[in-house]
Amino acid sequence: MASNPAYEPVMGLKLLRTALIALALLGSPLLVVAADSDLLNSVKRNPEKAKAMCRSFRQMNANGRSPFSKPYINQVAASEKLSFQDAEILMTYIVGMHCADVR
Repeated sequence: MASNPAYEPVMGLKLLRTALIALALLGSPLLVVAADSDLLNSVKRNPEKAKAMCRSFRQMNANGRSPFSKPYINQVAASEKLSFQDAEILMTYIVGMHCADVR
């Protein structure tokens, strides 16, 4: 059976979508655990902290940089006394809840 080149990108997108859904499902238990922890509660109790971080993230975007770069995540981790992974979760939560325009 001959391959249809026009069909192959569609199959690739379906595979990519399936892989992304699987990753989201695998990662969601980590987010649930983090959501119940002091990690996110510190921001929930102190929305000014989240707003300040959003301002910083927006400034980085305005300068053509991403707050999700490894060096910046390491900086947040050090300043907040967190692991790299916890800093990444915290930043993702803040962006999702307080400044969805940040990239």
